[in-house]
Formats: sequence, C-alpha cells, structure tokens
Amino acid sequence: MPPDDFPLSPRQAEVFPGSRSGRRRWVARLVVLAWGALMIVPPLYLVANRTAWLASLEAPAAQENWEEFRSAMRAESGAEGPVGPVLRKVPKSVEPPIRVWLRDYLPLAIIAWVVLGGTLGGFLGMMIVGASGGGDLKKDRLDEGG
Repeated sequence: MPPDDFPLSPRQAEVFPGSRSGRRRWVARLVVLAWGALMIVPPLYLVANRTAWLASLEAPAAQENWEEFRSAMRAESGAEGPVGPVLRKVPKSVEPPIRVWLRDYLPLAIIAWVVLGGTLGGFLGMMIVGASGGGDLKKDRLDEGG
C-alpha cells in the first residue's frame, strides 16, 4: 500500500482500493449496479407474473371472497342493520381492486416506480458515494498547516 501522500493516477487508484478515489469508484459501481437492479427487476417480475395473477383473480372463489368482504362492509356500515364498532365505507367496485389495478393500471404503476423510485434511489446512491470518499478532516487540516 502506498503512503497517503503518494499521488496515484486514476488507474492506480483502482488497483489500490484502500485509496480514497479507488474506494469511491468501487462504491459507485456497486451503487449503480444495485440501483439498476432495483429499477429493472420489480417491473419485470410484475409483468412476468401478471397473467397468472389475473387468472387466479378471475376464479369464482376470488369473486366470492370479494362479495363476502363487501357484504361484511355493508353490515358494518349500518346499511343492513346495527352498526359495528367502526363505521365502514362500502367499496363500490364489483371487482377486487387488485384485479382492476393489474388489468388497467399496470403501465402507470411501472412509470411511477421508475420515476419516483429512480429519483429517490439515485439521490440516495449519490449520498452513499459522496459519503464513501470523504477524507479525514483532522489529517487534511494538519497537512495544510492549519
């Protein structure tokens, strides 16, 4: 390992990961790899499994479960008798919301994931990369003579 005051070229800094710029490059590569995976894998998983999930939600048992839930909400809302401990709102949809979401709003969900998650992940990654290459302030002050 070269001494800390020994100047390294960018190529040499990659060879010596203990140096500040070498460590920052490795962290940046890992962050970009993780961020890219988080941007690509969940939407692909959602698209790949969408047809199977929609098929399972079109089964009569799934529709019966949704109707049972709606009737329970009607009972607790006071529309069909005594009010339960909490006044509930009866869902208006005759289909389960997840079925409507998978069928009608999948492109919007993917766009929201990429825009919002990408922005948040990008800024978080920049913070991690920036924090990984910080120097020792005491040592830097001593080197400057102050």
